[in-house]
Amino acid sequence: MNPYAIRALAGSGIDWSGAQSKVLTEFLAQRFDYVITVCDRARQTCPVFPGSPNTLHWGLDDPSDVEGTDTEKLAASARTEPEIAWRLRPFIEIALRAAGRPP
Repeated sequence: MNPYAIRALAGSGIDWSGAQSKVLTEFLAQRFDYVITVCDRARQTCPVFPGSPNTLHWGLDDPSDVEGTDTEKLAASARTEPEIAWRLRPFIEIALRAAGRPP
């Protein structure tokens, strides 16, 4: 896990400190409603995900590509976090409605 991403999420009140990177092969036997790639490298690595009828690509700048000071790297992750949150909002609202909870 990118330590700058973990710190950026913590700044938004999200504890991601226990998260782990996983290999794609762990998920190949599972079915997903959507598979979303968020950077071009991920899209190239995973152009097709078996068993998923809906794949989306958001093409965000990859904060792990940023070189510079710790402050600059953290700022890149901090810029990406709200962009992902904004794009995930419709999926979260649909899931909450399906569960009978207000969004």
